[in-house]
Amino acid sequence: MTRPLLLLDVDGPLNPFRSRLAGLRGYTSHRMRPTVWMSRRAPDSRSARRGLRVRLHPAHGARLLALPYELAWATTWMHQANTMIAPHIGLPADLPVVEWPELFARDPDGLSWKTRHLLDWAAGRPFAWVDDMITPRDRAWVVAHHPAPALLLRIRPQHGLRPADFTTLQRWADGLPTT
Repeated sequence: MTRPLLLLDVDGPLNPFRSRLAGLRGYTSHRMRPTVWMSRRAPDSRSARRGLRVRLHPAHGARLLALPYELAWATTWMHQANTMIAPHIGLPADLPVVEWPELFARDPDGLSWKTRHLLDWAAGRPFAWVDDMITPRDRAWVVAHHPAPALLLRIRPQHGLRPADFTTLQRWADGLPTT
């Protein structure tokens, strides 16, 4: 049987960007310059000069790899997630990457700009999507339009992935039919 996909966002789940570093146990802080974020800042701004502060937990990679999923990046970082994020958390630098036709595009039905494209990318396979921007509307749309089981796990960007989230991902995958 093919393992389900685990579609990972960076900002929110892996980088709890709305938190204070002092409140994050085990996280390390990094300065990075991902192309998509740097292109949205004025070149001479302080944030462009210093780079984006990214908080990562070095143990998250091993915990993700221990789950019964095929991992893929579903983030605006796209291929830079493999080069900038993966080394800091212990993930391989060659994970598949969802390439977006247009970043932050407005959806006519009010869905996340990622939702429709992720269903196309999953191509009917079971998947779990871990993101901080999932809404009830996205969940309802996926149920109505995706032929396989799907878990949309919203992560609070103040906390990032927590032990309970790993448990949820494991239990959901364990509950999938084995045919």
